[in-house]
Amino acid sequence: MDIRELQGYASFFMTIFLVVILYGYIIHLYRSEKKGERDYEKYGNMALDDEIDSAPIEQNPKTQREKTEGNK
Repeated sequence: MDIRELQGYASFFMTIFLVVILYGYIIHLYRSEKKGERDYEKYGNMALDDEIDSAPIEQNPKTQREKTEGNK
């Protein structure tokens, strides 16, 4: 087995590995959107609604915590 043949096998298995990772990521995105954890359409619309006075997609949990601690 020379180096060319080894490179061919490595390339083939790396391609298969990356395809599996890609499909796993797509399934993760689909499931998290289906469960209601995230709404990825909002993130897609972020490119279209790119104004300085646009409302944020999500509130920062750190600033929400500071507001509730300040009210105590």
